[in-house]
Amino acid sequence: MKFLDQCKVYVRSGNGGGGAVSFRREKYIEYGGPDGGDGGRGGDVWIEAQDGLNTLIDFRYSQHFKAETGTHGMGRNRHGAAGADIVMKVPVGTQVLAEDKETLIVDLDTPGQRFLLAKGGNGGWGNDRFKSSINQAPYHANPGQEGEELWIWLRLKLIADVGLVGLPNAGKSTFLAAASAAKPKIADYPFTTIHPNLGIVDLSPNERFVLADIPGLIEGASEGAGLGVRFLGHVERTAVLIHLVDATQTDVVEAWTTVRHELEAYGEELGDKTEILALNKIDALDESTVEMQREALSEAAGVPVRLVSAVSGKGVVEILREAYALVRDRKAAAAVGKGGEDEVGWKP
Repeated sequence: MKFLDQCKVYVRSGNGGGGAVSFRREKYIEYGGPDGGDGGRGGDVWIEAQDGLNTLIDFRYSQHFKAETGTHGMGRNRHGAAGADIVMKVPVGTQVLAEDKETLIVDLDTPGQRFLLAKGGNGGWGNDRFKSSINQAPYHANPGQEGEELWIWLRLKLIADVGLVGLPNAGKSTFLAAASAAKPKIADYPFTTIHPNLGIVDLSPNERFVLADIPGLIEGASEGAGLGVRFLGHVERTAVLIHLVDATQTDVVEAWTTVRHELEAYGEELGDKTEILALNKIDALDESTVEMQREALSEAAGVPVRLVSAVSGKGVVEILREAYALVRDRKAAAAVGKGGEDEVGWKP
């Protein structure tokens, strides 16, 4: 299945049905009078977050969503049926933006969450509604109310607990494959990953979290170089970032600095997220070289540097357990925060 994380769609709710102009003409009823029924209301357009989806690919082939028009009223005070609603199913984590692509309408970050995008028009009144002592035979009925229409942007930000960042070819996809059952494309050249990949990490029956691998960043990504920072939105919701640095590079400090600069330039508090820094591909170097690279990177970053080999699996479980502990603590803090009126809980 192809990955699609943003698209533009048109939605329109249904018009209301028109009211009827009708008069009773039964043989044995002396005074007939008006009996036109009301029109049915138009259908609504809803959007709903659904588990099991991780792409907006369905909206590439269908960009117009129109709810049904209400049925017109009829004689004998028969009211028209309401038009059928439309429910757009999107992945959890989808944001709905206005046509300007900046105004946030709703953030669907909870499974089953629904939002009314366009309300259907009310049905028109039939002439029975207008009878009175001074107008006993009204020849007037209301037309149905027009529905609402708008263009919206859908932007998906994957729901993940932990994100993988680093330069291209830093071994992120190999790490994801070693940590989960995901099978991302792995090759010995940059930009093997061209769209985000998700994997479920199972440390134990009670220790499980979602790990996201995004395409690598290069210098100038915030200005559009390479694949740019388009996919960084998929790690905005994470509790922690695992930053992998290729230990076989000549200058590991520059590699780390490049990615940190792009994270901070992107904004959205990505630069402030908790980061686990690790040297990857240590199995390709001797111990003295690995230690030299580690000391240089630790001194520049000011934090401990973990050693890992995604190919052999060395150090992978230790990093995953550290990441899970941070995710667990963040979720616990969010649960406590929900008890306060002014505090907002964190959601992965």
